[in-house]
Amino acid sequence: MDELAVKQWLVDRLDVSRETLGALDRFVALLLAEARQQNLISRATIEDVWSRHILDSAQLLLLAREYGAGDGDWLDLGSGPGLPGIVLALAGNMSITLVEERARRAAFLEQAVRALGLDDRVTVEGKKVQRVENRGYSVITARAFAPLPKLFDLAYRFARPGSLWILPKGKSVEEELAAVRGAWQGRFETVQSVTDSESFILLAQDVKPERRR
Repeated sequence: MDELAVKQWLVDRLDVSRETLGALDRFVALLLAEARQQNLISRATIEDVWSRHILDSAQLLLLAREYGAGDGDWLDLGSGPGLPGIVLALAGNMSITLVEERARRAAFLEQAVRALGLDDRVTVEGKKVQRVENRGYSVITARAFAPLPKLFDLAYRFARPGSLWILPKGKSVEEELAAVRGAWQGRFETVQSVTDSESFILLAQDVKPERRR
């Protein structure tokens, strides 16, 4: 989709306002400007930034709402340049914690949060996930952060009863699911990404370690 088509999708599917579209415009401008200073996104995706990054992130909010989990406290692991975290915060009304251990990317996140007026709902944790305070979140997301077995090992402590995991994955999603069977249990569903026929989003609830016999 081109920029106009993505914006129409956001209006039709997420009911975003003109003000929100303007804020997303400002975020894209910040993202592209900073991408000239550090490797935030692949150069091959710059011309298609609205589809490859904005829509790819925003679709997670639609899925969360379908699960009745659009609001509440979100955790975005490995947020990078705010994909999906800042896009979600702009499109929705949730409070969200962005975890990014790389100092330059965390600095960009803090700059973007201030510039976009998100200080009251968005917290940046510029540290390793292992050092993030232990508390529960209603939604956990991670885009290109870690394979499923490692992700559950690192992030299970942030889940609480009923937490929804929304995890963008590539073609290997079934292999990753197979890799956690026997070690982790839960309810799992995969849906196709709206931006790529070979990409999927894994939705999981009631994730917990498999009981040892």
